[in-house]
Amino acid sequence: MLEKIAADIRKALETKSFSGSLKFDCGEAGVIVLADGTASTADRETDCTLRLSQENLVNLLKGKLNPMMAMATGKLKLSGSPTVAMGLARLLG
Repeated sequence: MLEKIAADIRKALETKSFSGSLKFDCGEAGVIVLADGTASTADRETDCTLRLSQENLVNLLKGKLNPMMAMATGKLKLSGSPTVAMGLARLLG
C-alpha cells in the first residue's frame, strides 16, 4: 500500500517541487520519505517527520483530512521543521 502511495507522490513530484525532506511515519505499516525530488519507502533521517496511521495518510493526501484539525485531534504528530511540513501543501494542492 505505501509503495503505491509513494509512486503517486513521485508522479506529483514530476510537475511540482518540494524542498527539504519529510517522512510520513505510519508505524508498523512503514514509512514514505520525500527527499531529493522523489518519494521512497526507505527509512532515513529527515528535516520533518509526520506520524500518522496509514488510513489517515491516505485521507490527508486525498484532501479528506485537514492537517491542522488532524494535529489538534492527535491523528497527526509533527516533529522537526514545521516549515518543511508547510511545503507539503504546495505539493498536494
